[in-house]
Amino acid sequence: MHLLQPKHIKLKAEETDKLLAEYNISLSQLPKIKITDPALPEGCEIGDVIRIERTSDGKKGFYFRVVSV
Repeated sequence: MHLLQPKHIKLKAEETDKLLAEYNISLSQLPKIKITDPALPEGCEIGDVIRIERTSDGKKGFYFRVVSV
């Protein structure tokens, strides 16, 4: 992982279900991230949800992506 690269964390199944229910969306409505992206943690598979933690002005922001082809 590069120093300036934001953290990429694979969500557990129950965390994914909670996220989808909270925003009332389906998995297909999340933005995509390619399986070949070097920022992905090891062991990611297609359909996994990734939480990306970015820091700006000392505040953390969370973004979610689903792993795709």
